[in-house]
Amino acid sequence: MTDAEAGSPAAMHCDFDVPIAMDDGLVLRADVFRPPGEGRWPVLLTCGPYAKGLAFQDGYPSAWQRMIAEHPDVAYGSSNRYQNWEVVDPEKWVPEGYACVRVDSRGAGRSPGFLDPFSPRETRDFYLCIEWAGVQPWSNGKVGLNGVSYYGINQWQVASLQPPHLAAMCIWEGAADWYRDMTHHGGIVSTFWANWYDLQVKSVQYGLGARGAGSRVTGAPVCGDETLSDAQLAANRCDFGDGILAHPLDDEYHRARSPVWDKVTVPLLSAANWGGQGLHARGNFEGFVRAASAQKWLEAHGLEHWTHFYTDYGRRLQQRFFDHFLKGEANGQERAPRVRLQVRHVDRFVERAEHEWPLARTRWTRWYLDPARGTLDVTPPHAASTCTFDALGDGATFVSPPLPNETEITGPLAARLRVSSSTCDADLFLVFRVFTPDLREVVFMGAIDPHTPIAQGWLRASHRRLDPQLSSAWRPHHTHDRVEPLVPGDAVGVDIELWPTSIVVPAGHRIALSVRGRDYEWQATTGARLSNFRNELKGCGPFLHDDPRDRPPEVFGGRTTLHIDAGDPGWLMLPVID
Repeated sequence: MTDAEAGSPAAMHCDFDVPIAMDDGLVLRADVFRPPGEGRWPVLLTCGPYAKGLAFQDGYPSAWQRMIAEHPDVAYGSSNRYQNWEVVDPEKWVPEGYACVRVDSRGAGRSPGFLDPFSPRETRDFYLCIEWAGVQPWSNGKVGLNGVSYYGINQWQVASLQPPHLAAMCIWEGAADWYRDMTHHGGIVSTFWANWYDLQVKSVQYGLGARGAGSRVTGAPVCGDETLSDAQLAANRCDFGDGILAHPLDDEYHRARSPVWDKVTVPLLSAANWGGQGLHARGNFEGFVRAASAQKWLEAHGLEHWTHFYTDYGRRLQQRFFDHFLKGEANGQERAPRVRLQVRHVDRFVERAEHEWPLARTRWTRWYLDPARGTLDVTPPHAASTCTFDALGDGATFVSPPLPNETEITGPLAARLRVSSSTCDADLFLVFRVFTPDLREVVFMGAIDPHTPIAQGWLRASHRRLDPQLSSAWRPHHTHDRVEPLVPGDAVGVDIELWPTSIVVPAGHRIALSVRGRDYEWQATTGARLSNFRNELKGCGPFLHDDPRDRPPEVFGGRTTLHIDAGDPGWLMLPVID
């Protein structure tokens, strides 16, 4: 179907369901939006499972309504008929001289095949789509990748294959390491992926046909013209959640779905969310630090994880980057500061340019835990003590005195603890928190959850082994290649990574560290929900760790003890910015 049949704006030519043949004979389907007439344009391409024909407004109504109500610039200047979840609006990019290509990945939307998200087969398909786009008669031969979440995560994967026509990529709130960023936080299974698969991917699987949604642009079924039975659909997809659960260590399954950093050499812009704990933060920082690209930039912001991708602020950052690398414009991008931070205050964000990550002027400061007094202080405790709590209870919280001065904390965090358990293992959930002078907790609108704490970290004690080559004082890196059970009652040292954050703490406020054996909850009930998630949003969004198959209560429901010795005190290391 062409633009005339779909009734597209006069300034945009649209081709729907364009075939792209894969190397095994399967044909994927793509929608192509480009300027009218003859010409060659740079390409912005996405490939993923969310169904290219499903309108943002229909698939994710609560997210769409919140975004346009609070950020009217998103909807302004567009008919919004072509808005899709987490990809660019062609009505804002095509007039700027870009061709926008959306591909339904194998087994999703209008592309047939076996549905297996993030698999090596899907990454190979992505590579072939990039190369297809690079040689089309309307293409200038330079392909850029730009998208949120899934459409950011798979950029790291395909960049590792180094497709020749890939010229630049913008990873907006993605993730990178399939094990550490996504499926196993500190070795603990995140149940997000099984629920995500059920609600956001199986719901648009190819073959739902007439049982699925219809496109508000073309009228065609967004999940293909063929209608398959439930049994046929099940046979055409992987068991995603169970597949993750079957690989508790960082083995070849996980490595095949993660970047090879020394092969990621393409120019890149990596955009992270301070409130993206559980998915949309760590990988963007890791990618900026570890990718071999000589030309790379980092941006970090707040609010919902989809919002700034569409606002004028985010779109202008993206366009300047792509104008330079896909069009060759001398717009000063190469001289732009390598790091742009929206530094988080309790009531606003303040933009600041930097040149590296972590910041070179960081004053790494240890704050020590004192179980005897329940405090967090820059002075180590003078006497040994212990603190024992029920692993599935509220844990222990260590609170600082009121801060005498305004204090900025921006960067990655790390903790060192000595722990024992009444069982052979313990899951540790660390939450860095800020409280007002009257001890009300300061929380923020996170990437998903409206009541997100400042920072979080996780570790399964039996996964405590560190990788000495990749670990640093500010970022412990665990191998996750073996299980070393605890001896009940015997204390061991553990180093725990807390994901990067930013907060300017006002004078008089207090900071705190909670150590517990289950997910953080801001409060027992909030009433906060989104249409694409099952659970009520209580502080961690959908990024929970509550699968009893991964956390049997006889192992992870015991009692955990923190051991504080005068010669080996437990501490939290904070990145204080002077």
